Amino acid sequence: MKSFITDDFLLYNETGKELYHNTAKKLPIIDYHNHLSQVDILTNKNYSNLSEIWLAGDHYKWRGMRANGISEDFITGEKDDYEKFLAWAKTVPNTLGNPLYHWTHLELLRYFDIEDLLEEQTAPAIWEEANAKLASPQLSVRSILQKDKVEFVGTTDDPTDDLASHIKLAEEDTFSVTVSPSFRPDKGLNIEKEEFLPWVEKLAQVSNRPIEDYEAFLGAISSRVDYFHENGCKSADHGISVMFFEEASKGEVADIFQKRMNGQTLTTEEAEKFKTYTLLTLGELYKHKGWVMQLHIGALRNNNTKMFNKLGADSGFDSIGDRLIADKLSKFLDALEVGENLPKTVLYSLNANDNNVLAAMAGNYQSSEIPGKVQFGTAWWFNDTIDGMEDQMKTLANIGLISNFIGMLTDSRSFLSFSRHEYFRRILCNLIGSWAEQGKVPKDMNLLEKYVSNICYYNAKRYFNL
Repeated sequence: MKSFITDDFLLYNETGKELYHNTAKKLPIIDYHNHLSQVDILTNKNYSNLSEIWLAGDHYKWRGMRANGISEDFITGEKDDYEKFLAWAKTVPNTLGNPLYHWTHLELLRYFDIEDLLEEQTAPAIWEEANAKLASPQLSVRSILQKDKVEFVGTTDDPTDDLASHIKLAEEDTFSVTVSPSFRPDKGLNIEKEEFLPWVEKLAQVSNRPIEDYEAFLGAISSRVDYFHENGCKSADHGISVMFFEEASKGEVADIFQKRMNGQTLTTEEAEKFKTYTLLTLGELYKHKGWVMQLHIGALRNNNTKMFNKLGADSGFDSIGDRLIADKLSKFLDALEVGENLPKTVLYSLNANDNNVLAAMAGNYQSSEIPGKVQFGTAWWFNDTIDGMEDQMKTLANIGLISNFIGMLTDSRSFLSFSRHEYFRRILCNLIGSWAEQGKVPKDMNLLEKYVSNICYYNAKRYFNL
């Protein structure tokens, strides 16, 4: 059976079709948050087969395969790439209603011109055809980026990274895509975790200074902010499982830091005090640099202890947390605002129940100098669905100003995921088109096209100073 993805896929009204085909479809892509490999961009990698580019590291697909009863050997185990691909092909027909079904067939169509639906019967032929095309220069990493009209890629990078690939990419004159590091200091904030002490040791090495106290720790992190800024960084990103805010003096936090450096266990309150003071200090640095601070709140991570011990983190056993965020998030943002240190900030929650909270919270801290300074960020992870994206945009429009929304990102490890921007743009155009045809907004195409072009491209370009 041939693909169900027509020219008017997800476009159910004439205004939406016109907005997508005449405006959204033509715009370049700014992907300001993802987990792509800068090394693969530098080397212009050609992936060897569909499993390598599709299944390696993609915990969305892994969860789908596990839910379909596929053995772990075919997911993260020792089976070969072809066997893993066949297991995925067996799973795909069971994913109706999940965005995985749409993404899979969008990617087959857009990158490989394959119209067949993926299932057990079609899998062998699709494997052969896609792999042959993957070996061609037309599907090297850089060719994919240029084919999709990608202008900016914001990778995710630990402060201790040397950024060698970013530096080499920035020196090139022939590659049109800007590949920018993003500062992700989670390991330096999570003082209660085992990885903290080895990370501090590594931070000392890369910053070329001993870290014997909290003052030296802050100095080392500040030096890494400087280093990232010198090498094109526009944004910092933080994964916050539970929103925190616990006031403390610098001296008190210094004692907490020393206690942890001595190998002692901290209380939850002590850990919160350290995180609060440290992140407030970082926020001030971000404001000074003109960076964007992204806060990804509410992932409940590593739920399956048995599988965490076997596979480690980011292997598909995270889910949605349900801790309250409004009070502590307000106090955190307010502490920065009172000191005039609040940077441009994007708020995401993994729990869709927080959508109204985040949309309302963003409105508390806006600025006459930067329209949409504090953003209610796009639907994230488990919300990255048709319903999830529509709900996020409707909530933003109801409570804030969707006109200043900075739009979509992939948050992905796969270079084929840029089709998610097409997915988002179709959903956006259909939503705005439906408002016009229902008489909720004027059917003024100049006005509606401006909304679409700004949300898909121009708002993010301005927001990240590109």
